[in-house]
Amino acid sequence: MKTISENKAFGGVQGVYSHASQACGCEMTFAVYMPPQAQEGPVPCLWYLSGLTCTHENAMTKAGLQAHAAEFGLAVVFPDTSPRGEEIANDEAYDLGQGAGFYVNATEEPWAPHFQMETYVASELRDLVTENFAVSVHHGITGHSMGGHGAITLAMKYPGQYQSLSAFAPISNPAASDWGKKQLGAYLGPDESLWHGHDASLLLREKVWVGDVLVDQGADDQFFDLLRPGALSDALIETKTAHCYRLQEGYDHSYYFVATFARDHVAWHAERLKG
Repeated sequence: MKTISENKAFGGVQGVYSHASQACGCEMTFAVYMPPQAQEGPVPCLWYLSGLTCTHENAMTKAGLQAHAAEFGLAVVFPDTSPRGEEIANDEAYDLGQGAGFYVNATEEPWAPHFQMETYVASELRDLVTENFAVSVHHGITGHSMGGHGAITLAMKYPGQYQSLSAFAPISNPAASDWGKKQLGAYLGPDESLWHGHDASLLLREKVWVGDVLVDQGADDQFFDLLRPGALSDALIETKTAHCYRLQEGYDHSYYFVATFARDHVAWHAERLKG
């Protein structure tokens, strides 16, 4: 693991690091915020998964999570959204390829050799973080848009690995949306039955989330129809999953929306990870 930068922030340290990833077969960059409480011993860890076109940097610089993480004593991990490099497959469209890994393990060419983001986030990077930073065994996961999709699906696919869950404007039903059908088809192939394990609304009916979940969705989100929030809301109700689903009037899909409700989400995770 290489240190790219470390800056003091709110009494803690915001670092950016890189390492050679076996899962993705390339150099991967990620960021970790360690709160001041980590100087006294291990702290709970919150994973933040970003959306389309983002890197580790977007939420790190725009969401304001460090101040809240310092207040509540949580570490925050910001993974990248895909493998990157000249030798890595890509697409001219913004919503496929680099910057658009969708947190799945690709099985189709040309994506399969590097686009193994599910294994990367849920296994390889988790092991790296727990070995190199003062974090406890208590982990929560959240994310925005494509990252919200990743947070919900990974939480259900790896029961016990995450003890708390939330999402900001998640892509809720990708198997039925243009933000999903294109990418899942490219990464996993044309058999739509293989997509269901990566669709929060469908997976919820199969796997169930044993805890509760907080979801914030902007009512004026410019991508509302692509996100299909109604599908997730219906699934939460049908499966009797404890949840707080908030439709926030006047808010769009931007990081202004995320930053507005970031403290609520950090507090949500802190209560469950420390309780």
